[in-house]
Amino acid sequence: MVRNPGLLILAKPLYKSPRTTTNKNKMTYIEEKIFDKTDFRAEPLKKGEYDHCVFKQCDFSNSELSESNFTDCKFIDCNLSLAALNKTLFRDTTFIGCKMLGLHFEDCNQFGLLFSFDNCQLNNSSFFGTKIKKTIFRNSQLQEMDFAECDLTGAVFDNCDLTNSIFDNTNIEKADFRTSSNYSIHPEKNRIKKARFSLPGISGLLDHYDIEIDMNI
Repeated sequence: MVRNPGLLILAKPLYKSPRTTTNKNKMTYIEEKIFDKTDFRAEPLKKGEYDHCVFKQCDFSNSELSESNFTDCKFIDCNLSLAALNKTLFRDTTFIGCKMLGLHFEDCNQFGLLFSFDNCQLNNSSFFGTKIKKTIFRNSQLQEMDFAECDLTGAVFDNCDLTNSIFDNTNIEKADFRTSSNYSIHPEKNRIKKARFSLPGISGLLDHYDIEIDMNI
């Protein structure tokens, strides 16, 4: 066969272009799209499946995220405070530098729930009854949180402030609290086997016993 010297063969692009489709359930499917400085209070995010998407400096505060699925997504410097999370799915989702006050993660779709938090404000949020093993909380404000009946096996709390957060019938076995502070965890009301604490943090395990610990001796 004689090749046509004038035939131009286009190389396959290295990166996919953002793709938007509608699946059989009439849900929007969006892949590899970047949302930058979008105010979703004025125009709510469409209910759908978001795969490998990035949300940068977006405002979701008091907005509706219910029944949407986020897989391998990143939220960077976003405000998600008081957003509705009814049946929302977060799978392999990363939150960086986000404001996330008053969220109820127990309302999320619990199947495959997996996320991490870095430099986030999660004060007054709730993980009541969730199973979030090996979740990483790093450099984050976790004040007045509700971790009651939560499975935090193997979780990492790295340099976090846990002031007035609730641990009640919580599984923190093998969890790491060594660099975090201001937690109060009753050893008899929680599962703490092989959890890791720093020496100064030991007082957070004993404050329920009304004893005085002198760290200066």
